[in-house]
Amino acid sequence: MRPQDPPANETPTERQRRVWDRMAPVYDRQIAFFERIQFGGGREWVCSRATGDVLEVAVGTGRDLPFYPPGVRVTGIDLSPEMLLIAQRLSAELGIDADLREGDAEALPFPDASFDSVVCVLALCSIPDPRQAIAEMVRVLRPDGRLLLFDHIGSHWWPVWAAQRLVEVATARSGEYMTRRQLPLLAPAGLRVVESERLKLGTVERIHAVKQAAHAAGEEDQ
Repeated sequence: MRPQDPPANETPTERQRRVWDRMAPVYDRQIAFFERIQFGGGREWVCSRATGDVLEVAVGTGRDLPFYPPGVRVTGIDLSPEMLLIAQRLSAELGIDADLREGDAEALPFPDASFDSVVCVLALCSIPDPRQAIAEMVRVLRPDGRLLLFDHIGSHWWPVWAAQRLVEVATARSGEYMTRRQLPLLAPAGLRVVESERLKLGTVERIHAVKQAAHAAGEEDQ
């Protein structure tokens, strides 16, 4: 087997762990370019709205940690142990007492209603089953808890979308999708959108949604 060949019978989740472990040493350098030209201000936007007990799903190398407001208590999970090692070093350097641990966005290792806010930045584009991941985020949110999302998405301008789709033919092989949209998944999951913004010709979206009380009551009845 050549080193670049994926293992036989590799699941999508295993593929993502392998991809992000390999990317970890260069991720910060590569994403910094896109932060400047496409994603600027997005991390600050979502993190500034987080309150109370916060779960960050796919915390990666910890690039969001400096932007959380004082007083919040941050727990972060990531599928990649190599990404987490970098996040843990950064947390220590910044003096931030964050609980960072390995975990799968599609099966969060926390009880129902554990967090006041859930943050997910630039990750639903690559999580194998975004619908399941959002369902898990809603499950661990307390009633009226906040879901805060920032991601690149499929543009509403068809020429831009077509270009994204061409790029996606290549990026999908490593599990990253350019034309996904998270907003249509939120209402069926029991969320009410409070704020949303689409930027950069519709290719970037910021979302602040809350868990509806009726959905929380339904969970308790089950």
